[in-house]
Amino acid sequence: MADALYRIDKFIVPEAARDRFLDQVAQVHAVLRHCPGCLSEQVVEQCDGPGRFNIVTIAVWESAEAIEAAKRAVLASRGESGIDPASLIAELGITADMAVYREI
Repeated sequence: MADALYRIDKFIVPEAARDRFLDQVAQVHAVLRHCPGCLSEQVVEQCDGPGRFNIVTIAVWESAEAIEAAKRAVLASRGESGIDPASLIAELGITADMAVYREI
């Protein structure tokens, strides 16, 4: 997995928005886990420590092409539900930090 890419999305989620947000995350991860090139995916919640981000999602991918294909798959699934992720994040008062990483 030395060449793997890690999509790590960190969120500050207000308690009042937690359940609705996690429902949406579960829907996205249900799509991701079936995408070719997805090596693993996780959703974790902070249980201790002073960090700002209380929910983190991690998806490990075999290539940049696999990430792009997964983005298209998620967008297609979102089209069916009519949910715009950026609007939902703003509506729920969530702060997000999303990026792709590689091992060093």
